Amino acid sequence: MGRSAAGAATLLLNALLPPRCLSCGEGVDRQGGLCARCWTGLTFIAAPLCACCGLPFEYEAEQGSLCASCLADPPPFARARAVLAYDDGSRPLLLSFKHGDRIHAAKSYGVWLARAGRELLEDADRLAPVPLHRGRLFRRRYNQAALLAQALSRHCGVPALPDLLQRHRATPTQGGLDRQDRHRNVRGAFRLRPGLSVTGQRLVLVDDVLTTGATLAECARVLLRAGAAQVDVLTLARVVRR
Repeated sequence: MGRSAAGAATLLLNALLPPRCLSCGEGVDRQGGLCARCWTGLTFIAAPLCACCGLPFEYEAEQGSLCASCLADPPPFARARAVLAYDDGSRPLLLSFKHGDRIHAAKSYGVWLARAGRELLEDADRLAPVPLHRGRLFRRRYNQAALLAQALSRHCGVPALPDLLQRHRATPTQGGLDRQDRHRNVRGAFRLRPGLSVTGQRLVLVDDVLTTGATLAECARVLLRAGAAQVDVLTLARVVRR
């Protein structure tokens, strides 16, 4: 009876709100899906990749290999993984979710994140979304990273704590800043929520896009200084620089 009720509810939902592509809005066969054109335009990240930052390699590499950047300047987080390359194919998807109020897409993205981050989630204790400053949260009305973390939690079973980290200092947008300025911009902007402990815990930071990694690195430093055993990073997309 449960399956029958769920099927009836799905049919009713599809009748009231016909399924649309998450990216372009074209009609599709099921809720939360993508049309063939948008799907083929996405670049999913898969091995071989850097064991640390998750940068996909253009050549075959041994398991555990590191990219030149991680060898020269290792990030504070242990591992980073992403579902998609941030490019012309994925950009509309990300921007419509972040700024276009298409928050219903979080359910599908949670499934994608669970697959891409399987190795990170196996022994994780908590999911921690990158926080927004309260001023920006008031203007945007939602934190896309928190929506992703909550959707991911429902699929993998790892609890998400949306306010584990706080962005107590407002910072200018990172857009247009170079790598050094991005790190400088977010330095000291985050803190652990007073009264919470992460001592000995293995945490996974969740965000929508990894660009230079400055914001995620600063969040990881805060958690590690607070006693976290390990911090990993999982994002919906990442910039891929060759």
